[in-house]
Amino acid sequence: MEHNNKRTCLYDKHVALGAQMSPFGGFEMPIQYAGIAPEHHAVREKVGIFDVSHMGEVTVKGKDAERYVQHIFTNDIAGMPVGKILYGMMCYENGGTVDDLLVYKMGENDFFLVINAANIDKDWAWMQEQVKGFDIDLQNCSDSYGQIAIQGPESENVMERVLGLECKELTFYTCKTIGDVIVSRTGYTGEDGFEVYGSHTFINECWDKLIGAGVQPCGLGCRDTLRFEVGLPLYGDELSEEITPMMAGLSIFVKLDKTEFVGKDALAKQKAEGPARKLVGIELADKAIPRHGYTVLNMAGEPVGVVTTGYHTLSTDKSVCMALIEAQYAKLDTELQIQIRKKVFSGKVVKKQFYNKNYKK
Repeated sequence: MEHNNKRTCLYDKHVALGAQMSPFGGFEMPIQYAGIAPEHHAVREKVGIFDVSHMGEVTVKGKDAERYVQHIFTNDIAGMPVGKILYGMMCYENGGTVDDLLVYKMGENDFFLVINAANIDKDWAWMQEQVKGFDIDLQNCSDSYGQIAIQGPESENVMERVLGLECKELTFYTCKTIGDVIVSRTGYTGEDGFEVYGSHTFINECWDKLIGAGVQPCGLGCRDTLRFEVGLPLYGDELSEEITPMMAGLSIFVKLDKTEFVGKDALAKQKAEGPARKLVGIELADKAIPRHGYTVLNMAGEPVGVVTTGYHTLSTDKSVCMALIEAQYAKLDTELQIQIRKKVFSGKVVKKQFYNKNYKK
């Protein structure tokens, strides 16, 4: 088998732990170690660690750094304090999504952007296209950073006790630097947790300490079940070049009162008119599992949308999915059907958050 996929700095550790490896976003990544269910429950009940070194990092520095980030980002970074993090999107002129990302403010005119692994090359090319007229230094540092996520109710204790990284004072969506290391209180699981960015050597040392202390390693399998249960989008499923933030129900991260940003006019128009399609949650009456790409039908049996992500949830024991459907069917409790192979199963529209987040405010 040919290996065209990149490997993270922790690849050998995953293999040594007997992880099931699989390609994801151009990387050879661990899907599971002990199994998706035990890893999922470890994060909900105690603590788990993820290798997220495949994520991309871009730095924006220089005189016009803030103005440039404002130009490419849907959220509003004006007046953002150093050490704060914001979530938002980069959009095309037509409102379609280039990527969703985190913007860290590291200093005055110094920003650290975290982008999705599968989109690194595309995002980087697009960001470079937007540079004209801005006095900035834009760097793609994706290859030099390793990154781990420590997630779950015991994560603060593990960060301090096992890694010796002081983090108590960090509130949700804030960060700090410890030497060359960036520590942030962020994550993608709906639980309290931290993400640590550092050199490949440092990240390997952290991983060894955590595994040595008995922390459960977690793969992308449970990363997906965890984020899905709390309604967090995954680029390629709930957001894409065709799916705008407005369709995905993420308009809270689109600040239309900002002077300008790429895609603003298209998104403002979509907000005023209401998007033609909307992302909803659907709960099935049966145990059948709706998967990505399955067709959603109205009660007359006509196709009205498509499933973006679906699971039998591990925390609530229900068959649920997120689906992008025609806006007229998006009201809560609307009855719909999902075609699963040759059978049709009935369900109803519910909130997209199937499990309550437990963040440290």
